[in-house]
Amino acid sequence: MEAVIFIGLQATGKSTFYAQRFMRSHVRINLDMLHTRRKEAILLDACLNMPHSFVVDNTNPTREERAGYIRRSRKKGFRIVGYYFSSVVSQALDRNAMRPENERVPDAGIRSVHSRLQLPDYSEGFDGLFHVSIASDNSFVVSDWKTENEVRRS
Repeated sequence: MEAVIFIGLQATGKSTFYAQRFMRSHVRINLDMLHTRRKEAILLDACLNMPHSFVVDNTNPTREERAGYIRRSRKKGFRIVGYYFSSVVSQALDRNAMRPENERVPDAGIRSVHSRLQLPDYSEGFDGLFHVSIASDNSFVVSDWKTENEVRRS
């Protein structure tokens, strides 16, 4: 079983990526749909106890926010994978403005998440980490996190 944790600003493609890559195999846990942490906890418990693979499709900007999912998933023997979505504020704001009005996030919300955003690290307990960016043709480019960080250091 696999616990997938998305990390990134709103309007960086997380939900679209879920629909393209995980919809047929993983339950989607998303606060926009569930509306409360209580409902989220009930669905997470169900996935952990069945067991069934799932994706936490929220912003998950801090290590602290990710830690609860990681700790609980590890206890149940899940493989834990993180996907970090490139989080350039101006691009997220532009994509957000193109959403239907009832699906837009306030600009202040995007900026707030950006101010708290912490890059993921294997030390948090991830078994795999990937970097996701959006190409000019709107397709997703997924690269290995370690490789991506080695490129940044060179």
